[in-house]
Amino acid sequence: MALIELPKIPTVLIDVAAWGLIHAGTGYLVHRMNNRRLDHDTWLTTPRTWERSGRIYERVAIRRWKDKLPEAGAIFAGGVSKKSLPASHDSDLLVFATETRRAEVGHFLAAAASPLFFVWNSVPVGVFMVVYGIGVNVPFIAIQRYNRLRIARLLARRSRMSRVGRPGDAAPSSWRVERGTTGNNMP
Repeated sequence: MALIELPKIPTVLIDVAAWGLIHAGTGYLVHRMNNRRLDHDTWLTTPRTWERSGRIYERVAIRRWKDKLPEAGAIFAGGVSKKSLPASHDSDLLVFATETRRAEVGHFLAAAASPLFFVWNSVPVGVFMVVYGIGVNVPFIAIQRYNRLRIARLLARRSRMSRVGRPGDAAPSSWRVERGTTGNNMP
């Protein structure tokens, strides 16, 4: 039983509008977050052992479907799209990693808002809305974590290579980007 009883049609309209507001609101909230709060991992965004440096996501064929999902990082003025990297310099990769944390936190917040739907929906519909909220946001969270873990692997490899190389040596071939830096082709 809902806390607020409404007819079915208005309830459906409120559900649709609420999800739109939740996603826009959480997107705007994280857009306004200071970069210093997002330039490092927290308990929420820290890599987990089970992720195996992002390789676990490849088991669900993330490379095939991640570019098919919408990306709204640049929807607000000053926002950053995560569809492609501006460059592959370490500093650009660190900025990109910050933006993946921003998106990840936004999707976690949106999913966390799903219990709100119990206020005006019946319990079965409220449960459906929680499942929907988690189901819609988890793929986006996975994409952000996967990309950030790939960046971390690349930066770690570069760091190891720079300790091995000598001044004046050409960059090792493993540093060179053989493909573009968009979507699945991110180094």
